[in-house]
Amino acid sequence: MTTARNVSFLGLGVMGGPIARHLGQAGHRLTVYNRTPQRIERWIEANPGLAARVATSPAEAAEGADVVLTCVGNDDDLADVVLGPGGVFSTLKRGGLFIDHTTASARIARQIAVEARDKEVLCVDAPMTGSQIGAEQGKLTLMCGGRPDAMAAAEPIFAAYTRRVVHIGKPGYGQLAKMVNQICIAGVVSGLAEAMRFAQAGHLDIDKVYEAISGGAAQSWQMDNRWKTMAEGSFDFGFAVDWMRKDLGLAMDEGRTLGVSLPITALVNQFYAEVQAIGGGREDTSALVRRLPLPGRKP
Repeated sequence: MTTARNVSFLGLGVMGGPIARHLGQAGHRLTVYNRTPQRIERWIEANPGLAARVATSPAEAAEGADVVLTCVGNDDDLADVVLGPGGVFSTLKRGGLFIDHTTASARIARQIAVEARDKEVLCVDAPMTGSQIGAEQGKLTLMCGGRPDAMAAAEPIFAAYTRRVVHIGKPGYGQLAKMVNQICIAGVVSGLAEAMRFAQAGHLDIDKVYEAISGGAAQSWQMDNRWKTMAEGSFDFGFAVDWMRKDLGLAMDEGRTLGVSLPITALVNQFYAEVQAIGGGREDTSALVRRLPLPGRKP
């Protein structure tokens, strides 16, 4: 049985909106905040009957909260919402719990963790994987960085919208694990895009090709969920190319810090830049296939 907490959620985007809904449905006393008021209005319309207080600032959202969660755009957004003069940490009470679901740098995650420690706030960096579908279904996977006591406090909150939670290690390690995830995805999607165009150019039956290869070593989540939609030219499935480029940039920056070469990641990042250049920045990551037109066709 869920113990109701005062929970505030900041950032009602593609991933954050469904998570906030699950938290409210789990019985928590929910407060929501988004920098764009129109998104709050859309979220309220999409969740009729779900009681939620609307805050007008991060500080107001955090005031009186037991738990504050964020899911915003990038490092700068996160620093402003959490550490700024009107940010979460200006009002979050001692002993409160802060959970960040933003995909950001390990550096900002560590900075927030230090500030949290000084304010006697529990803190977890918990980037996620599972796509928009996973968020909608409440079946996300989280990779977490933080102290064991912070993780223990966060587990009952995570239960409302996850199927797997892995404590990777100390603050910032969740973000590093998410970079590993994105590096893996980049290579897989690039290979899948080339395979798709090869099959189409060879006039193969796409469904039969999938039937033949999806049960063997070529199988992947991307193949199972994007093979058919890539063939149809449908790219409206959540995680956008613009966001993937941000994530790959984080991974490459961290790779330089670690002294690790990431040549495939850098190459696929440039492929995504080509997709942006032809207007695909807001399409999902499988739109990578658009940079590979079939002979006689435009992308």
